[in-house]
Amino acid sequence: MEQILEWYPAFLLILVRMSAFIVTLPLFSYQNVPAQFKVGFAFFLTWIVFFTYDWPALAIDGFFFTLIIKEALVGLTVGFAASLLLYAIQVAGGFIDIKMGFMIANVIDPQTGAQSPLTGSYLYTFALLFLLATDAHHLMLDGVYYSYQFVPLDQPFIPLGSEAVIMSVVTAVNTMFIIAFQMALPVVGSLFLIDVALGMISRTVPQVNVFVVGLPLKILAGLIMLFLVMAPFFVVVSHLIETVQLTMRQLLELYGGID
Repeated sequence: MEQILEWYPAFLLILVRMSAFIVTLPLFSYQNVPAQFKVGFAFFLTWIVFFTYDWPALAIDGFFFTLIIKEALVGLTVGFAASLLLYAIQVAGGFIDIKMGFMIANVIDPQTGAQSPLTGSYLYTFALLFLLATDAHHLMLDGVYYSYQFVPLDQPFIPLGSEAVIMSVVTAVNTMFIIAFQMALPVVGSLFLIDVALGMISRTVPQVNVFVVGLPLKILAGLIMLFLVMAPFFVVVSHLIETVQLTMRQLLELYGGID
């Protein structure tokens, strides 16, 4: 009984970090994943990690509550950084919807519970299926498992205010918009050329009502382009998943003070 009480604080700290990861990590944190599954999965991961590493003996005191806050911040911030990068797919869908005229028809995303662009939800669903098909969710869990090699359990704080951490977050946001632009560029560029052609028609043939003709024409052309660019889209999604894993690792290294 005394040995169980001796290792209970370490088990509790691991559970806090794993729960924070599950709350924010892409795919595992979505609303259509049952809460019972999230709790059980976090406990199961904690059980595996607890019997893998050698943990220091900790006492439940004021320092222990500081460690709880630190563990929660590690899981929440790293998981949020991964979710932020995957949000590039929604941003790309928003760019496409603006040009196709679908921006007035936002839908409720059942995964996040927030309003999202129509095309963004369509592309995001395919990206999640690709993530599952390539076992990328296993690599995310692998990063969670090995996070203790970068940020030890008894480390009292993480350098959230350091310049390196701030620049890492800024770089992640910048990368998210760059990847979103790369995803949306073929469709948006094609629709821009259609707008240019309609403008030239309206100047040369004023009798043609380009506002009536243009909307269905751009929707048809946009759907055709979406069909044609799905293969390159998955190439960009693969690069995006690699960027997510790299960003998680870099952030954990900065938290652990590893240059």
